[in-house]
Amino acid sequence: MLIQVKSSQLMDSHLFLHGEIPVDGHQNLLPSAFMTERPLTTTEQDLTTPNLTNNDCGEEILLYGDTEKIVIGVVLSILTLFTIAGNALVIISVCIVKKLRQPSNYLVVSLAAADLSVAIAVMPFVIITDLVGGEWLFGKVFCNVFIAMDVMCCTASIMTLCVISVDRYLGITRPLTYPARQNGKLMAKMVFIVWLLSASITLPPLFGWAQNVTVERVCLISQDFGYTVYSTAVAFYIPMTVMLIMYQRIFVAAKISAEKHKFVNIPRLIEQEGIYCLEDKLPPKKNSKKHKAVEEFATLSKLIRQDRKNISIFKREQKAARTLGIIVGAFTFCWLPFFLMSTARPFICGIMCSCIPLRLERTLLWLGYTNSLINPLIYAFFNRDLRTTFWNLLRCKYTNINRRLSAASMHEALKVTERHEGIL
Repeated sequence: MLIQVKSSQLMDSHLFLHGEIPVDGHQNLLPSAFMTERPLTTTEQDLTTPNLTNNDCGEEILLYGDTEKIVIGVVLSILTLFTIAGNALVIISVCIVKKLRQPSNYLVVSLAAADLSVAIAVMPFVIITDLVGGEWLFGKVFCNVFIAMDVMCCTASIMTLCVISVDRYLGITRPLTYPARQNGKLMAKMVFIVWLLSASITLPPLFGWAQNVTVERVCLISQDFGYTVYSTAVAFYIPMTVMLIMYQRIFVAAKISAEKHKFVNIPRLIEQEGIYCLEDKLPPKKNSKKHKAVEEFATLSKLIRQDRKNISIFKREQKAARTLGIIVGAFTFCWLPFFLMSTARPFICGIMCSCIPLRLERTLLWLGYTNSLINPLIYAFFNRDLRTTFWNLLRCKYTNINRRLSAASMHEALKVTERHEGIL
C-alpha cells in the first residue's frame, strides 16, 4: 500500500499525541489524559520528532509496503542491469571487432559510455532513494557529487545523440567532402567537445552561481530561474531541435532520391547462339542482327551499373532516415516529459524546493533513464555487424569472431552480386 504523508499531517499527529492542540495559530501545552509525565517543550519536541520531511520544503514521503518495495526494487534493478549489459556489449564489440573499429563508431562508443555511466553511477542511488520513499540518505556533500554525475552523464548521452544525427546527415548528403567519418582525430575531438559541454552544465552549482537544494533529507538540483533555463536549453532543447532538423533534412533527401532514382525495369535476357539478346526484343534466329544485339547489351550493362549505384544510394538514405527517425522518436518520448517538468518546476514551486507530486517526478525521471537502455538496442537492431557480435558474445563465442564476421560479409556481398546478376 502506498501512503503519501505531508509534513503538516505528521506535525499535527505528533502534536496530538503529545497533548499539544493548536489554538488560533498558537500551540498551548495542555496535559493529555494519558500523559504521566510533564509535557515536552518545543525544543525537546524537535529533538524527539522523527525527521521524516523537510518542513521548509514540504516534501512528501512515499511510504511503501513490503510488496511495493519488492516490485519496485526488482523492476528498477532489472532496468539498471540490462542498461549496464547492453552498453557494455556495445563498447566491448567495438573494441574487439576490427570491422567496427572505425572513426564513425567513436560516437557510438561515447554514447554507450555515457549511458553506462548513468547506469553505474546514478541509477543505484536513485533506486535506494525511491525505496525509502524519496528521502536522500547520503549526505549533503555526496548530494552535489551525485547531481553533477547525473547531469553530466545524461547530458553527454543526449548531446552525443545530437552529434550522431549531424554526422549521419553529413555522411549521407556529403559522402565525398565530409572527412570526419574517415578522420579519427577529428572524431575524437568531437567526442571531447561533447563531454566538455556536458561538464560545463555541472560547474555553476559547484562554484556558487546556483546552489543545489541540499537541506537534510532533500537532494534537488538548483532551482534558480536562470540556471534552469540555461541547463535545460543546453542539455535538451537545443540538441532536440538539432536532431529534429537533421531528421527532417535526411527524410527530405531520401524522398528526393526516391523520385530521382527511377530504376529501369530491365527485361529478362536469354542466351541464344553464343550471345546474349533481349527476349522479345531480338528475333532468335536472325543472325544478321547480332551486332545490334551486342550494342544493345552493352548499353543495358551500363544502365544496370548505374542502377546498382542508384539503388545503393537510395537504400543508404532510406536506412539512415528510418534509423534516425526511431532514435529521435525514442529520445523525445523518454526525455521530453521530464525536461518540461524540470523547466516549469521553479516557476511553479519557487527556487527553494519542489512541489511536483513525488510519484510523478520519479516516474518521469525513470522514463528518461530508460533511454539509456533503448539506445544500444536501436543500434544493435539496425547494425548487422553489431547485432552479430552481440549474439556471438552472449553465446560466449569469442574466438575467431573477426573471421566469422568477414565470412558473413563476404557471403552477403556474393548474395547481392548474384541477385543483380540474376536479371541477366
